Amino acid sequence: MQKIGILGAGAWGTALAFTAREVGRDVQIWALEQDVADALSQGRGNPAFLPGIDLPAMPASSDLSDLAGSDAILSVVPVQHARRVFTDLSPHVAAGTPIVLCSKGIEQSSLSLMTDVLHETIPQAVPAVLSGPSFAADVARGLPTAVTLACADQALGDTLMQAIGRPTFRPYWSNDLIGAEVGGAVKNVLAIACGVVEGMKLGKSAHAAIIARGFAEMTRLAVALGGQAQTLSGLCGLGDLVLTCSSVQSRNMSFGKALGEGQSAEAILAERNSVTEGVATAPALIALAEREGVSMPICEAVDDTLSNRMSLDEAIRDLLSRPFTQETS
Repeated sequence: MQKIGILGAGAWGTALAFTAREVGRDVQIWALEQDVADALSQGRGNPAFLPGIDLPAMPASSDLSDLAGSDAILSVVPVQHARRVFTDLSPHVAAGTPIVLCSKGIEQSSLSLMTDVLHETIPQAVPAVLSGPSFAADVARGLPTAVTLACADQALGDTLMQAIGRPTFRPYWSNDLIGAEVGGAVKNVLAIACGVVEGMKLGKSAHAAIIARGFAEMTRLAVALGGQAQTLSGLCGLGDLVLTCSSVQSRNMSFGKALGEGQSAEAILAERNSVTEGVATAPALIALAEREGVSMPICEAVDDTLSNRMSLDEAIRDLLSRPFTQETS
């Protein structure tokens, strides 16, 4: 694989483009914003989404047809906009082209995972999922990172890992796309909960409890949807959960922290130019869990507060008043 298309020029898309370029691939970036495309093409980096990081000039445009002929495409389009962008991209994708889904979430309108959205919009593509504990800035700086690359065929997985992997960006293959997708989606909602704990100064013990019990919620949903429990114990589940729930470098945790400090969700989001995926994922996640008969009380508490059905104090009180029970996964 020589030509790697990057669908989306936010922080993560830019970091992945840089990584692919560093291992000798021909990179073509699609950016929604023309000014972002111009900055990347002219070697001015990505000040809008990845400020303070020097990057070499990389080909970028706002024309989807420039991705035609890509040997693989890495999609980093925000989940709630993916269906529209995929539909527009479809005529430019050759049959059998791998599309690696790098955005994490659940579509609100359909409760679909991104592999389902891809199948409906670009049926000729071969789906893969990239997920794991990785901050875009760390990857762009060449700091050591390990992630999961999930696809059904191991030979394709090996080819993709060679195409984008390097010593400091280490993909591990899995055949469990559902597990990888669910882990990436749920951890963003749990990170909001952990941020609230930090913002309200509820202590490190509470923080650890949210991670551990949130991991149980994540695993239950993945298994109910057909994923493998062991997948969630790896990089794309527990690994990503620990990272995202432990640093305000995470957009979702920093959002929750500001929420816990008394700011409104609307005010926090108004100050951001990048997407906080957990906010859009929360209602879809709870609707999906209810459909599957899966109990997710922590994620439900996040959704209740974001939808203004409960205050933070009420949601916390509701969680703490749950009956004592046996610890299970």
